[in-house]
Amino acid sequence: MTMTEKSKSRKSHDTETASVGSASAPARSQVNNFAIKLANVNGTGSSSANGLLVQAIFRMGVPVSGKNLFPSNIQGLPTWYEIRVNGSGYTARALDYDLMVAMNSQTYHDDIAEVSPGGYVLYDSSWPLDPDLERDDVHFLGVPLAAMCLENFKKPRERILMKNIAYAGAIVALVGVDLEIVSALLAETFARNEALRDSNQRALRLGYDYAMENFDCPLAFRLEALHENDNSILIDGNTAAALGCLYAGATVAGWYPITPATAVMDNFTRLCAKYRRVKVESDDPEAPPTYKNNYLIIQAEDEIASIGMVLGASWSGARAFTSTSGPGISLMSELLGLAYYTEIPAVIIDVQRVGPSTGMPTRTQQGDILMCAYASHGDTKHILLFPANPYECFEFAAKSFDLAERFQTPVFMLSDLDIGMNDWVVPRLTWDDSFVPDRGRVLNNEDLAGMTEFFRYTNEDDEFVAPRTLPGSDPKGAYFVRGSGHDKYGRYTEVPDQYQEIIDRLKLKHAAAAPHVPGPIVQRRSGATVGVITIGSCDLAVREGLDELDKRGLTCDFLRVRGFPFIDDVRSFVEEHDRCFVVEQNRDGQLRTLISTETGVAIERMDSVLAYGGFPLSAQQVVDSVLTQMEIS
Repeated sequence: MTMTEKSKSRKSHDTETASVGSASAPARSQVNNFAIKLANVNGTGSSSANGLLVQAIFRMGVPVSGKNLFPSNIQGLPTWYEIRVNGSGYTARALDYDLMVAMNSQTYHDDIAEVSPGGYVLYDSSWPLDPDLERDDVHFLGVPLAAMCLENFKKPRERILMKNIAYAGAIVALVGVDLEIVSALLAETFARNEALRDSNQRALRLGYDYAMENFDCPLAFRLEALHENDNSILIDGNTAAALGCLYAGATVAGWYPITPATAVMDNFTRLCAKYRRVKVESDDPEAPPTYKNNYLIIQAEDEIASIGMVLGASWSGARAFTSTSGPGISLMSELLGLAYYTEIPAVIIDVQRVGPSTGMPTRTQQGDILMCAYASHGDTKHILLFPANPYECFEFAAKSFDLAERFQTPVFMLSDLDIGMNDWVVPRLTWDDSFVPDRGRVLNNEDLAGMTEFFRYTNEDDEFVAPRTLPGSDPKGAYFVRGSGHDKYGRYTEVPDQYQEIIDRLKLKHAAAAPHVPGPIVQRRSGATVGVITIGSCDLAVREGLDELDKRGLTCDFLRVRGFPFIDDVRSFVEEHDRCFVVEQNRDGQLRTLISTETGVAIERMDSVLAYGGFPLSAQQVVDSVLTQMEIS
């Protein structure tokens, strides 16, 4: 019996569960504007199928986003994946779902409740659906996924995995994804494994054929090919950050595994293995080629050791970095103070997650802003960069090294889990091949030869940066690094004036970095008296929210902070508006506090819009909060 004949045979006895249920609310007819939520169980392999759909939609040229909302345990707990399609480019997280793919019976009730009136629920009709779960205003699509896979695949694990590809096949038919694109993606993914390629292709067709034969496909909402992604790529922030470090010339990394930052170092390791290898010349022309690594990546015993390795390598002249998350920053704090006080460059990529303590490792938040700004005891201030998407992760990672060496200080790039671990559609990454690293004020032997004596913390420039030397220079350039109190000559001191002279210069040096960090993005609208400030991955949701507020008669200006220390534009933006809202993902309004503390603007001039439950921000959350606080219905 052929695959099509099997499908026809099933149709004869599955018509009741397969048919679209009657719904009082009509299905919404819309092209390239809908959201799908896929509810599954962690550890069942669903992420591959969900990613397959996003990649296919991207290749159709339609703006799309995929948000993976997964638990921190290995398997067994509920996991969700949200796909938003929007031809106009609004791809922040959606809260209204046109199609729910309900694959987890434990969450059926909540999942079905989230479907918009007139929407659809796709479920596995191998088992009957509890009548208590049905909604009169929702269409139910039953597909016997488990039964089909039981019939067509032999191995138990294969049946579980292929069920995911089968539901992906049904979705391809239901929303009009190009089947040839999906098939080509599977062929690319399993090019080296014929058996897996064939089983995935078979599962895809099982779901696709069943949907085509039993439902009116495509549904009222559907895809149509566009060309919006012609100059774009689909990439996650952790991969982009690793690329930025590679292009910046980083050769040393010390790290300790932690969710959600581990993939930064995994990708950097993979890239170095390919691009940081040097061929060893041999006198034997017949000898096979051998290579040596021109990089050093060490997995340390903990985060304290990892930042210590970075500081040692940076002090020696290498471009070195670590990747971590909030708990790692906590452990690194003492050595970060050492780097600040002794003026050693270092780059720290912080992929933020929910805290405090262990918190929720696989949920997103922006809770490390203040900790990174003032990391370590005593008076410290650090340079911070805040990317909003993977494109800026690439750009800012590279810039972090220039800033660290120019100002001889730690530099933090604060990404978050949403940026780091989810795929984003961003412009193609570009690089200036004429790039020359800014190594800052480093004295060579010729410089030292013209000096009577070298002192590490004297002769500062207009940006209050003193020159440094590297190991291996002329002996005149040697100096002793002190984490204890020292004067401008590098000598131990506990004299108040001598200590304060160093600390005051460090404060001035930090302030001098303001024009060199990425400046804020500002968008103004005619007649606006309300301003909205945001940071990082909130960007897309806030921009969409402002468009919606404009339609409702509330016009707002927009500012996205991209770096700290702040330039004057941040302070003036607040002062120019009758009212300002600061949108961020933490409980305590950390960005709002930092702006007030560092610019002198009264904190009462700014109202908070906060979302800190661990899921990515949506435009609706921004709109609802602003309208409520403005007392606009």
